Amino acid sequence: GDGPGRGLGVLMVLEVAHVTVLPGHEADFEVALLEAASTVLPQADGFLEFTAHRWSVERPQVYLFTIRWETHEHHTEGFRGSPEYLRWRELLHGFYDPFPEVWHFTPFLAGSAGVTGSTGVEGSTDDPAIS
Repeated sequence: GDGPGRGLGVLMVLEVAHVTVLPGHEADFEVALLEAASTVLPQADGFLEFTAHRWSVERPQVYLFTIRWETHEHHTEGFRGSPEYLRWRELLHGFYDPFPEVWHFTPFLAGSAGVTGSTGVEGSTDDPAIS
């Protein structure tokens, strides 16, 4: 491959957001998040998939979102500059304390029964279909 994740046959970016909501507002936040994830994100250009995880017993106000986008720019330039983002912000931003930490990742290993991968460096794997 000639870049991160290119040898996997999937070129996308995974947005990971570490979200802490105001204590005692978890149920209301989850209702708003369901609306945002089911009505706002599907309208966003380049959106592929959303998953939310909650920390559960130890820290019920902590969540982790993963959002797959076709490209980094679909999230940072497209979505954040769109009317959909205004609605996302309206639904969710009042619950955050502090504002979420957000990172973007590209895939380099994938698999369930076996692992395949590419570091984006030619000859970095034994599988010619990957490198």
